[in-house]
Parts: sequence; structure tokens; C-alpha cells
Amino acid sequence: MLMKGVTLRGLEVFEALARTGSVAQAAELTGLSQPAVSQQLRNLEKALGTELVDHSRRPMRVTSAGRGFLARTQAVLSELRLAQSELTVMDLTHISTLSIGLIDDFDNDLTPRLVSILADSLTKCRFKLVTAPSHEISAAMANRDLHIAVSASTGELQEGVLEFPLVRDPFILVAPKGMLSDPTQELDMLSKTPLLRYTNEQLISRQIEAHLARQRQEFELRFEIGSHLALMAMVARRVGWAVTTPLGYMRAGRFHDQIDAFPLPFGASARTISLFAGADWMDEVPRDVAQTMRRLVQSHMIDPAVLSLPWLADQLRVIDP
Repeated sequence: MLMKGVTLRGLEVFEALARTGSVAQAAELTGLSQPAVSQQLRNLEKALGTELVDHSRRPMRVTSAGRGFLARTQAVLSELRLAQSELTVMDLTHISTLSIGLIDDFDNDLTPRLVSILADSLTKCRFKLVTAPSHEISAAMANRDLHIAVSASTGELQEGVLEFPLVRDPFILVAPKGMLSDPTQELDMLSKTPLLRYTNEQLISRQIEAHLARQRQEFELRFEIGSHLALMAMVARRVGWAVTTPLGYMRAGRFHDQIDAFPLPFGASARTISLFAGADWMDEVPRDVAQTMRRLVQSHMIDPAVLSLPWLADQLRVIDP
């Protein structure tokens, strides 16, 4: 039993404040009023007998006691969100076949969890799962080879296809450990060091190159890498630097002690990860799967990413329907 004054709402408020440092932004994330956010935090701190955040600073910062409690709070909320996700997907026993394509950014964590959730309901269904880069998933969806697809969005309307936005995934800069301290002040260093690019056929490459062109940033074309993990390994080995996203960064956890991540120093930009389904799908299955994906991404990718890189708060986020 939770001690008096410790509530799930209070834990959610504390987590939101730790992520954003702002009562106003925490109110927006939790759907509460600002006075209610402040009251929830006061109740939690009173119950625990310690200050969890430094109220005198703007933005607010988590105290040393708060950092220890935050890790446990996130673990508790993560498990609750996962349990909620498992209860969210509706009865799928009426479906005889289901083909799903998932962006390979989710291979490590989300794909197995989503499949295990669906498997409990797909008791009489022939099920096919494809994991691939976004451009391959999008092509398969356009050819009607898939019933449901999760991939980066091109931003263009597709005839006969419904789109459910899931996640805002901002572009970030990754560089060899210690090479940069502040990329906004070290653009000369970037111009003298190779930019490691994704291969041109990949959607993420086209989106990054379009942003660089809009910002009038030109870098020598030397390296195009088809594998995301190979690209991150080359950054770790100090071959050059790269533009990627937090979802890509989290997928390459084995290299985190050899690379640094920064906000993009030449204008902010982001891609959108969406769920796509045929417009002739008249029931609630795509919407339910989309909502399950949002909860899984929040608990298993966004929360750990923001804990590792706090400046991602409010940039990397779920897109509510």
C-alpha cells in the first residue's frame, strides 16, 4: 500500500516536472491545472519528507534526493503503462490474416513487446511481421502488401491510406566522445570533420539533406552508410559525426560511452513516426494498435531517452490523437 500522500497522480506530476522543469509544461502533459500540479508536488514532497525539486530555480531542477526517487518513479510508471497497453488492444479474434510492417528503429524493444501483446488476441489469425527501413515499409504499404505499417511519415497524403501520428522524433547531432563541447560555437570543426550520411534511398537521409539545404549548410559528400548501427559505430570510432534522431541514438546503446549527443546546431527539425492503415479498414483495430504503440514508445523509448539526455524533454514526445 502506498503511504498517505503518495499517489499515482503525484508520481506522474513529479515525472513530468523532472522532464520539463516547468509547472506550465507539466500541467499540459498531465492534463491538470497549474495550481493542481503544484499541489500534487507539495503533497508528494510532504509525504516523503524531502524536496524532490529545487523550487528556487527556473527551470526547476531535480534535487539529489529527487534523482534517486525519479528512477524508481519511472520504473513504476513504465510497468503501469505497459500493463495498460496490454489491456488496450481490443479483441482481434475476428481477424483471419494480419500483416504488419514496423520501422527497424523499434527492433530491440518495442517490436517483441507489441507482438506479444497482439499474440494474446490473434488466436485464429495468420500473422506476418516485417521489420525494415521506413522507405521499404512505405513501399510495401503503398503496394497493399501490408495491412498496418509503422514508419516515418513523408508528410504527404496517400490515397486510400489512413495515417495516425505517433511520435515526434527530432533530429540531433552525434559526435565522437569529447570532440565537441558546444556545436553551435564549433561549426568550423564540423566542416573540417566528415559528415557520415545515411544512404540516399533512405527516407531519413532525404529528410536530413532537405533540412541542411534549407539551412544552407553544405558538407563534403564522402561517406554514405546503409546500416544505422554501422554509422553509429563509425562515429564511435571517430571517423566523423552524424545527424540522427533520439530513437536511432537509443537503438545504439552499445556505443553511448563513446559518443556525445547534442541538439541540432543549425535549426531545429524533426520527423514524425506514424501508423498507416488501409482506409477500407472500418473497425477500431488500427486506432487501438496506434494507442498501444504510443504507450510502448513512451515507457520504453522516450522516458529512457529523456533520462539520458534531459534536453530532449518536450522535443521527443508522443503525439496524442
